[in-house]
Amino acid sequence: MRVLHRHGRASRASGFTIVELLITIAIILTISAIAIPNLLSAVNDARIARAVGDVRTIGDQAMGYEVINYQPPPDLTTLGYGGNLDPWGHPYQYLSFTGLKGKGAMRKDRFLVPINTYFDLYSMGADGKSSSPLTAKASQDDIIWANDGAFVGLASQF
Repeated sequence: MRVLHRHGRASRASGFTIVELLITIAIILTISAIAIPNLLSAVNDARIARAVGDVRTIGDQAMGYEVINYQPPPDLTTLGYGGNLDPWGHPYQYLSFTGLKGKGAMRKDRFLVPINTYFDLYSMGADGKSSSPLTAKASQDDIIWANDGAFVGLASQF
């Protein structure tokens, strides 16, 4: 398109061509394809770090309760953490071994040996599912308190 200026000269109207717009969109989509998976990975790592911190804090409080009262707390409400949710929106799981008959409900390692002495504490992870042995697929993304607090982290790394 030609535009006539007041001096009588004709000049071309400035603007973007469709090819220039397509190239720009392709560049933006390429950068997004690289950045979005890294962003999602960082968000997941942050959720795991927050859950590890929460489990460590709750576990330390439970151990302190046990030192004072000579038994682990009966539930998380006793510690003031009853309504707390993990970063994925699920309640933290707690099981006191006081008065427990058998080892069926206890979390177990790959040799089916309980991973704690006094209580189990964990987050069910992103999938919201869990099972007693840590080797089960549903338990691999759990954030666990193990070896009476010597290990707090992903069950898959225990």
